[in-house]
Amino acid sequence: MLALVAGVAVWWQQEHAYYEPVAFVPGQEIRLMPIAGDTPEVIVAENVTGIDADSSPLRFRACFTTPLSQAMLTETYRLYDKPTPLVGPSWFSCYDAGEITRALESGTALAFLSEHLPEYGIDRVVAVLPDGRAFAWHQMNECGSAHYEERALPDGCPPPPAKGKN
Repeated sequence: MLALVAGVAVWWQQEHAYYEPVAFVPGQEIRLMPIAGDTPEVIVAENVTGIDADSSPLRFRACFTTPLSQAMLTETYRLYDKPTPLVGPSWFSCYDAGEITRALESGTALAFLSEHLPEYGIDRVVAVLPDGRAFAWHQMNECGSAHYEERALPDGCPPPPAKGKN
C-alpha cells in the first residue's frame, strides 16, 4: 500500500504539482529571432495557452495559432536546428510532443528559434504547422548540453556562468 501511495505521489508531482498557467501579457508574447539580428520580435499569436513551472527551465509548453505562413516565417526568422519537443503533462492536451515530432520529421512543421533564455544553454523553440497551429517549448541547446554534462563547449558558445549560478 505504501508503494502505491508513493507511486501516486510521484505521478501527481510530475503531472500536476509544479505547473502554473502562463500569462501572455505585453513583454511576454510569443517571439521569434529574426534572420538578421539578435533581438526576438513579437509575432502574431492568437488563442495562446501555456504552462510553466519554477522547478525546471524545461517545463514550459504553449499552444497557439498564427496567421503567418510558413513561407513568410522562413524568409524572416531563424530556423532551429535539431528541434526536440519535450513531453508535457497529459492534461495539457493541446500539446502533443509525439504529433509535433512526427510533423517536424516529415517536414510538415517547421521549427524556429524563439529566443535564448536567461538560463544558460536553454532556448525557447516554436514549431508551426501549415494550418497555423503552433507550439512552443524550452529545450537545452548544444552549449547547455555540453556544459551540464561537463564536456568541452562547442565553438561559438558563450562562457558558462560561474559554478553555483545555473
